[in-house]
Amino acid sequence: MSPAFGKCYDPSGATWGIPTFPWRLAPDGYATRRQLRARGLRPGGQPVAAQLMRQARRRKSGVLVAYLYRVDRAKPVRPMTPAKRAALAAAMAARRRCPACRIDAGYCIPTSLGMCVTCAYPSDQRTE
Repeated sequence: MSPAFGKCYDPSGATWGIPTFPWRLAPDGYATRRQLRARGLRPGGQPVAAQLMRQARRRKSGVLVAYLYRVDRAKPVRPMTPAKRAALAAAMAARRRCPACRIDAGYCIPTSLGMCVTCAYPSDQRTE
């Protein structure tokens, strides 16, 4: 067993407080939020049941952690209501509308520019 594997393998939870497994080696019955969502489920208020860990060279802490939830305690995803669908459509429309020219850009306005590309770089839009 490699040292990295041994550091991340703690099924009893003695070291990290909750059961810890190496990356990609979670036992059956556990899933991340994304995996639950792909199955049409949500955590449903349950606490974190376990975690996955792996070493990461580029992070200050030196480890990457993914939290796991129990699949048998997960609840189905709530259906989208008409009001929520309308609110999301309005929010996306606001992200596409340029505050400078008030035109729907057809894409989400970059937050780094704060306006559509045409308004941010007017001299680059000339055709010569």
